[in-house]
Amino acid sequence: MRKIGLVFLAAVLFTTGNLFATEPATDPSTTLSAQIGELLEDHRLVIEEELTAIVYFTLNNDHEIVVLSVDTEDEDLESLVKARLNYEKVELDQYTTGTTYKVPVRIEVEA
Repeated sequence: MRKIGLVFLAAVLFTTGNLFATEPATDPSTTLSAQIGELLEDHRLVIEEELTAIVYFTLNNDHEIVVLSVDTEDEDLESLVKARLNYEKVELDQYTTGTTYKVPVRIEVEA
């Protein structure tokens, strides 16, 4: 019976500690994804089917995106991503220079 009481007490303390924990830090990749989406809007590509790519990039000391590679079969999409993203400034509170980020990109056919 005493063990059950200790387990219950530990569970209460654990739950209480989580309630008073500090606000979690925002995930930089989520913020970056939203900003990258905005930078790639209003493209002039004429496409007949959905295009996808995986963009690998890093951030330099000036908060600029440096595209490392674009993994896609479509050369026009690769050119668009590089032209729109390379050396564009992004707003981030915390990031590590030199970290490689990976973001999927999808361009849909407009109806």
